[in-house]
Amino acid sequence: MDLTHHFLIAMPSMADPYFARTLTYICEHNENGALGVVINRPIELTVAGLFERLDLKLDVDALREEPVFFGGPVQTDRGFVLHAPVGEWGSTLPVRAGIGLTTSRDILEAVGAGAGPGKLIITLGYAGWSAGQLEHELQQNAWLTVEAQERVIFDLPAEERLPAAMDLLGVTFASLSDGAGHA
Repeated sequence: MDLTHHFLIAMPSMADPYFARTLTYICEHNENGALGVVINRPIELTVAGLFERLDLKLDVDALREEPVFFGGPVQTDRGFVLHAPVGEWGSTLPVRAGIGLTTSRDILEAVGAGAGPGKLIITLGYAGWSAGQLEHELQQNAWLTVEAQERVIFDLPAEERLPAAMDLLGVTFASLSDGAGHA
């Protein structure tokens, strides 16, 4: 099973406050585990605020009030930039479909100068699963999965991303049960 470039949709029964009602984009999934970022949970910090904290120059007015997102509970003091196209940055994990996840400062410097990728989401932290952990959670009906679409990630406001991913499955939250069953 390879869920790279898939969305994880938290089931209504998800009790973990980090993941309740989240949409997570899986950037890497292999025999060693999985890594993704939550893409629908903006935090109080704006891009301008983040750049100020990092002592970086931000010359792109259109980005000033864009939110920074809670990417997950792992390394919440570290920034992750989910972006398209992939480009060539110091530390990038290329994801299928021309999307990359970059952790190096050079991408933020380029973004501030107006020379960064055309589409991006900046997160603090990421979501990680050890080998077999995500598969176990899927067996426990904690998540729904669907192949990701770039337009859902980058072209929709944060509050529309989860419903749009649900639409890809043809279901709504109202139609989902809190309990799991086995036939």
